[in-house]
Formats: sequence, structure tokens, C-alpha cells
Amino acid sequence: MYDPRLNKYAKLMIVYSLTVDPGNEVLISGSHLAAPLIREAYREVLRSGGYPRTHIGIEGLAETLFKEGSDDQLTYISSATWNDVEKVDRFLQIRGPENTKFLSGVEPERIRLNQQAHSKIIGRYFEREATGELKWSMCQFPTHAAAQEANMSLDEYHDFVLNACRVNEEDPVAAWREVEQKQERICEYLMGKKDFHITAPETDLSYCAEGRVWINCCGKHNMPDGEVFTGPIEDSVSGHITFSFPGIYMGREIEGIRLEFKDGRVVDASARRGEKLLHTLLDTDEGARRVGEAAIGTNYGITVFSKNMLFDEKIGGTCHLAVGRSLPESKGVNQSSIHWDMLCDLRSGGRYTADGEVFYENGHFVKPIKF
Repeated sequence: MYDPRLNKYAKLMIVYSLTVDPGNEVLISGSHLAAPLIREAYREVLRSGGYPRTHIGIEGLAETLFKEGSDDQLTYISSATWNDVEKVDRFLQIRGPENTKFLSGVEPERIRLNQQAHSKIIGRYFEREATGELKWSMCQFPTHAAAQEANMSLDEYHDFVLNACRVNEEDPVAAWREVEQKQERICEYLMGKKDFHITAPETDLSYCAEGRVWINCCGKHNMPDGEVFTGPIEDSVSGHITFSFPGIYMGREIEGIRLEFKDGRVVDASARRGEKLLHTLLDTDEGARRVGEAAIGTNYGITVFSKNMLFDEKIGGTCHLAVGRSLPESKGVNQSSIHWDMLCDLRSGGRYTADGEVFYENGHFVKPIKF
């Protein structure tokens, strides 16, 4: 059954997140299950004066490539893919999985090879974004598979997604502009700080962000959004961190991850389940053992872990680290073909300090940036 809220959702993505202008070429990518939202986004691009086109995925093709393709085929980048990354003005990726576990039977080494091959594509996206040539954004269409991962019915998950994106509010665009203003106060405070320290159960980690930029994530790239992040000085991360929730990588779960850092590099890593995959990912390349992002979740409308990092990394009361590639806007310089977020809960006994001053405790901002 058609949900009229999808029109508001699509308008939020095209008008607010991507700011499509007349004449923009807009690529809308998603699975066939996301067709209702793809249609609405297509319509909104036309209304904005842009030129929409679509890339509709069919479930099972990627699994076939991973399991049956040669190494050359697994690492091949098509001319069409290169053309897209060089030419499109706006790129909207709509997630809508039919099966979140489709890579469960794939050898981790196969995944690593594919990721390495795509690092140039990812890097080129970031380059064009940094110059303002390209804007991209990502959102979620509710499917049975995603709902099952979150332990929800499809109707419950549908409402969960739209609530997290603030689509149920009268004016979603105004709501996200309010988020932008509030988070800007946080970034202004953090920008003047140098040394950061995170403590929580089984976690004691420090890093330096001197000269780096704190980024206000308010719905321009991800929807839902709600986080602030920076790129730590690459050799400054020290101590250990235990991640409260499973690390999810391409639908595969790694539970009980503990990382120990020295001089910015992971020197010891363990997991209760999935340790082989953990070590494979950390060995992807030299940059995969360094932190590319340190962030704090600010979306208190997301309260449950849904095994979808698009939502989970935004949970108010949590922080997360990403090993691998830095995001250029933070002025981080770490290079890797992966960027993998892992989540630490700070709501029970967690504390974050900046230059020795507590600004975040038990999952909430405190003075001087309380709001």
C-alpha cells in the first residue's frame, strides 16, 4: 500500500539533502524493492529542474560475482561506473535490501580484494565532493530483511525509519535545519580543543585532534543523521576500546570487538565471534589499522540498535570510531579502501573530555554545551 509520507521523504532528500538545481544530472540508485521511494525521488528531481536517471539493482548478482567471478572480474571497474563518478552532479543511494546476509558464505579475502579495487572510485567521489562538483546522499527504504535485522515487523520498521528521519514532523526540512543549528554549537566548542579522552566500561582511549575540523552531520549526506565527527591525528590514538554492539560489515557480524592502539595503530584485536573476519579487515591495507573518524551520536530519536550503521552510529548517547579512510572534510589524511564504523555505548558510566574538561557524560552533553 502506498504511503503518502514517501513524498515528504523524497522531497527531504532531493530538496534538502542534495539541493538539486536546474540542469543537475541526478543518479538514483537502489534495489527493485525500493521502487516506491525511487519513483518519488525521480518525480522530485523533475520538479527541481534536474535530469534524473536510475540504477536499479537485482538481488543475487553481487553474490554471484563474489562466489563465481575470477580475481580479475572481482576487481574490474566498469567504464560505466567510472563515467558515473566523473560526470553526475548528484548521487542518491537508497538502501533496500532483500537479504542482509547475502555475503555470509563469501571468503573474507574475496571481500578484501573487491574493496581494494574500489578504493580509487571511493577516493574520486571524495575528491569531487571536496571541490563542490558532486553531492551525494544515502537513505533507507524499509524492507522485510531490514525489519527482521532490527527485530521489528515491517510496519514497525517503516515507522522507525520515518521517525528517525523526522519525516513524520510537519516540516522535516525545518526540523533538520534546527538540528544543524544545535549541532553547530557543539562543533564550535570542540573545534578549539586539542586532546580528547573517552572512558567507559572496558574502554580508556585518547587521541589528539589539533588542527582537525569537527563536522556537523545534519542530514546532508546521510538520512537519518545526527552526529559530529573529526579525523584524529593519525599517530595519536592510544589505549583500548571495547565496542558495545556487534560490528557489521557487509551484513556480517563481529561480536565483542576489542581494539588496542599504540602510536595510532591497532596493535592487538580480538572478538568473541568473527575474529577471522576482524583480522582480515584490519589487514586490508596499511591504513585499515588506523582511525579515520571519531564521532558522537546525537539523534536521541534513535534508541535501539537495528544492525544498520546508517541508523546505529547516530544513536544519542553513543560514540563511534571508524578504522580506515579519513573523510577529507575533517582534514584527516589516513588512506584506506575501507571505512568501518564501530559503536561504543556511553549511556552507563561513559565520559568524554576535551583538554581535561568533561563535556559529555552518561550519554548526554553537559556544560558548557548542554542544550
